Amino acid sequence: MTSALHTSALNSLPLLARGKVRDNYAVGDDRILMVASDRISAFDVIMGEPIPGKGALLTQLSLFWFDKLGPNGLNICPIHLTGEVPESVVSELEAPQVRDRSMLVQRLKPIPVEAVVRGYLAGSGWKEYQDSRSVCGVPLPEGLQNASKLPEPIYTPAAKAEMGEHDENITYEQTVAMVGADVAAQIREYALKLYRAAAEIALAKGIIIADTKFEFGLDREGRVVLMDEVLTPDSSRYWPLESYVVGENPPSYDKQFLRDWLEAVRINGKPWDKSPPAPRLPKEVIDKTAAKYQEALTRLVG
Repeated sequence: MTSALHTSALNSLPLLARGKVRDNYAVGDDRILMVASDRISAFDVIMGEPIPGKGALLTQLSLFWFDKLGPNGLNICPIHLTGEVPESVVSELEAPQVRDRSMLVQRLKPIPVEAVVRGYLAGSGWKEYQDSRSVCGVPLPEGLQNASKLPEPIYTPAAKAEMGEHDENITYEQTVAMVGADVAAQIREYALKLYRAAAEIALAKGIIIADTKFEFGLDREGRVVLMDEVLTPDSSRYWPLESYVVGENPPSYDKQFLRDWLEAVRINGKPWDKSPPAPRLPKEVIDKTAAKYQEALTRLVG
């Protein structure tokens, strides 16, 4: 395995932005080179230690799903991939930073809505259900338990927050006010179709996708286009089917192991307050997190 890449440093292209995981570079005025680093975040805080191989793994998983769900597969919606080789737009010297961990994509106008779809009751959704028998304002039937499959997948959008802030759950009506009725409806329709199709594909490989979030942008013609990463363990809750039991928190292939460790860690005898700087990750946490991501890729892609 190559050494971990915490932060890319490409001098041949202008840097547009650094996100929690991806470093985005401008390629002319119509394309973006998205480089997936090995950074990992939890509770909206970036950890100081990278997870070796994570960026390449996220990229391979996203490409797998784009292929299955985009124009080459089920053709559910337009996708942002250009089909060009990412290394073609950087110098030979910089190619190792880009290889296997990058996507060359259309430059879109991002829509400031996280399109969240939940198929199972988990995490904050389970906590909210216990209080109100609803999740993000969507009423649900009585008698559901932790990890229960919902009667139908539900769409629970969130407003995208600034870096380091928490995304805020919002109503569908609020998304209409933010982006207009047509775009709001298109995002909801695409998100639900994408989730249902992906959940079926994953289930055949022994993986439950409990929930996920999609991001969309508008192209120059005003079309809604699927962008960023898709259905990775960073944006989704993956559960192994063979360990799934209603009423219990299933072991997951996503960041839950890291989150659980962070919840339990003590700094000077006190819990971490979930603000920077993050606690230093021990090698065993880094290794186990890397193994979780790798297992998800292996089971899905082979």
